[in-house]
Amino acid sequence: MAEARYLGHACVLLSEGPHRLILDPYLTGNPQAAAAPEAIDVQHILVSHGHQDHLGDAIPIALRTGATIIATAELAGYCEARGARTHAMHIGGEHDFAFGRVKLTIAQHGGGGPEPGSYTGPPVGFLITLGGRIIYHAGDTGLFRDMRLIGEMNPIELAFLPIGGNYTMGIEDAVRAAELLQPRRLVPIHYGTWPVIAADPQAFAARVRDAQVIVLRPGETLEF
Repeated sequence: MAEARYLGHACVLLSEGPHRLILDPYLTGNPQAAAAPEAIDVQHILVSHGHQDHLGDAIPIALRTGATIIATAELAGYCEARGARTHAMHIGGEHDFAFGRVKLTIAQHGGGGPEPGSYTGPPVGFLITLGGRIIYHAGDTGLFRDMRLIGEMNPIELAFLPIGGNYTMGIEDAVRAAELLQPRRLVPIHYGTWPVIAADPQAFAARVRDAQVIVLRPGETLEF
């Protein structure tokens, strides 16, 4: 049995047996954060892009725990230059790790880094095979037609999709994304952190037809 714990914004902690990995660990400064970065103990950190609300505490956690940061080559290089252990990948690439398999997908968003004018590669989503099940974390993205192909090629057990609008898909587009991806279960993320991305997850859930939507409050856990 695997477990997903939602830590707020786009941050998700996945665990299965001895394996623990965290995605987009924006905790410091996150008004939704359900954990302190000092409490995170993982072996792998997946970062979808270099914006501070996704890269977040990845480097400090990696330096403290020895965890490996999995990211695009550009973002991995940025983290490695700051002392972190990394595994560089890129869109369409896949690799086996101790916990399972990771494949990078496209995401429609920006690729800026934490410092003004810096570039940390294109944004990505992640297809993660953990405990024999496929999890899709879309990262920050707008709606794109290739979501249908992602769903056709991968029987997605659990998807994490942004619904907050302004910087990513809003509710209407995320409903369409769910239709294209056809996950069995779906958790909305990247909403409510600030007023500009306020969204009603229950309104989203009411419009999704072919997937079970689980609305997790920060700190809540889902077994799958």
